[in-house]
Amino acid sequence: MVNSIKDNLERIREEIRRAAEGCGRREEDILLVAVTKTRTIDEIKTAASLGVVSVGENRVQELAEKRALWPEGGSLQWRLIGHLQRNKARRALAVAGTVDSLDSPQLASALSRIAAEEDRKIPVLIEVNTSGEASKHGVKPEEAAGFLEWTLENCPSLTPEGFMTIGPLGGDEREVRRAFALLRSIGGEARARTGLALPELSMGMSGDFAWAIGEGSTMVRIGSSIFGPRG
Repeated sequence: MVNSIKDNLERIREEIRRAAEGCGRREEDILLVAVTKTRTIDEIKTAASLGVVSVGENRVQELAEKRALWPEGGSLQWRLIGHLQRNKARRALAVAGTVDSLDSPQLASALSRIAAEEDRKIPVLIEVNTSGEASKHGVKPEEAAGFLEWTLENCPSLTPEGFMTIGPLGGDEREVRRAFALLRSIGGEARARTGLALPELSMGMSGDFAWAIGEGSTMVRIGSSIFGPRG
């Protein structure tokens, strides 16, 4: 297991480096988030020992179970990247360092209220459905700027750091790049309107992360290409 994860990480980092250089960017400016859905705690420990500093979990329950098994004092960053139901907001904040899938005023309000009770500031990414697929969560592209401004005005315990999207399922390169370019445009317009840095664009997974980097991704979410197919 160790050798296969090591080899996979070396290959992925080389692909990230090439993709970044190909568009005049630096490898260091792109965060590799290891997606650990269904993965064992030993697999996560192996990835962390090989330099992975950030992991993404899709479900609150699974994240909570893994955090309970994780050694105290570890520096690993735990990100919630899957859809979050409002009634699970409190539990999510007990185990996640960031919420990368903010997609409604109701969820934003709940997270901010809970964070305020705990005297915390929670980094968040706004999820945008750039592909228009009904199966996906996220705000509509034309609503992203307004939702960001609403969150800034009404949710003082949340710190928006940028945007997240998932590329079209089964799309060709042109279609996928179009979705990623749309998120880049949304981020640029939001920075201009708010004056905030909003540095993060989380886009790109195992099958399309090189295209995402070419379109400006600062954070790629990769699971199967690191750990192998899910059992």
